[in-house]
Amino acid sequence: MIEVMVQAENWPEQGWQGLAERVVEAALTATPYAPLLTALTPVEIAIRLTSDAEVQALNRDYREKDKPTNVLSFPMLEREELDELLTRHPRESGDPSDNENRSPDDMDSRFRRNDESSEQEILLGDIILAYETCAREATEKDIPLADHAAHLIVHGTLHLLGYDHMGDAEALEMETIERQVMAALGLHDPYDDEDD
Repeated sequence: MIEVMVQAENWPEQGWQGLAERVVEAALTATPYAPLLTALTPVEIAIRLTSDAEVQALNRDYREKDKPTNVLSFPMLEREELDELLTRHPRESGDPSDNENRSPDDMDSRFRRNDESSEQEILLGDIILAYETCAREATEKDIPLADHAAHLIVHGTLHLLGYDHMGDAEALEMETIERQVMAALGLHDPYDDEDD
């Protein structure tokens, strides 16, 4: 079960919560981490829609780049840890009998305890989008802001799952998934207008 928590500050009202939920689900479905969608343990992603100024401060403080960018991702787990979650924790299997003999202490520090429901939550991480940069890019691409934000949420979700684009092979893998997800959502090819 995926819990997407959206906080929109100074962004126009456009149903960001519903959009983010659809996009995150589509992104997860396109990866080997799709079983997290049906896990008994809640999986949480936080998405903050904020200003260029806030993103610039985060970019400066955490990436040593003193400028705004369209999207930042802050994963809580390494890819190896995610792979281990899919294989090591029977709770993710969807079989309720797997949980009968498990205590809360069986879950390790990668999980946060939700005191209200006494469930554990897997925190995948945070995605942060900068309004002014996103709006400018959407205008330049001649696409709706919501469509561009959808692509950036796909991109950010893949970063939370350990995907990257530092090398050519990694970039191709990530772009391929992004294109598949955007097509599944009925949206534009985000790399169609780029030079090869």
